[in-house]
Amino acid sequence: MSSQLKGFKQQLPTKPCVACGRLMSWRKAWAKNWEHVKYCSDACRRNKPQAAPP
Repeated sequence: MSSQLKGFKQQLPTKPCVACGRLMSWRKAWAKNWEHVKYCSDACRRNKPQAAPP
């Protein structure tokens, strides 16, 4: 059975973290809101880039 799952993570969608640029792989916990996920971790969420003042 493990041979059937080998390489499965390579097929999952990925996108870069807004704060650090690290690629994040899709997770089941993010299934309902994957398009709204921006940060790879709580640390990146706390250290998110600040918007430039107008």
